[in-house]
Amino acid sequence: MTQMLVRDETAILALFTEHEEGMRLRSPERIVARYAQDAVTCTLAPPLRNTGVDARDPEALAGWMAGFTGSITLEHRDLAVVVSGDVAFVHGLARLAAVPVGYPDGFSLWMRVTVGLRRREGRWLVVHEHQSVPFHMDGSFLAATDLEP
Repeated sequence: MTQMLVRDETAILALFTEHEEGMRLRSPERIVARYAQDAVTCTLAPPLRNTGVDARDPEALAGWMAGFTGSITLEHRDLAVVVSGDVAFVHGLARLAAVPVGYPDGFSLWMRVTVGLRRREGRWLVVHEHQSVPFHMDGSFLAATDLEP
């Protein structure tokens, strides 16, 4: 049983590596291949959530990527994986860094990431993904993009 959990965890963490590589290579198809057909995503960009086809739209992702010059870096850190049968849960942190088109300087921000996965036909797929950036509760409601782990 322990060997199976190690194999599952390795396969699941490989999906996060695929996401990082897909961003680095600007390959929307590589990124959305990780998602189940009925996936729900809550990303940093509007709307509040995407479901099904909208969560897996490589053209929309390509349009988002076109808003940046140079490389887009995604780095995951402190990922905790829990597997039970054909369901898994992962949470951790991610850093996104890029240079928006028309801006001389880039940005780097840390966010929280929570991902739910299901094993379907022997393959782990993302069924739910939630990304969030904390905001200041001092009345300004500004995103706390300067936080670092």
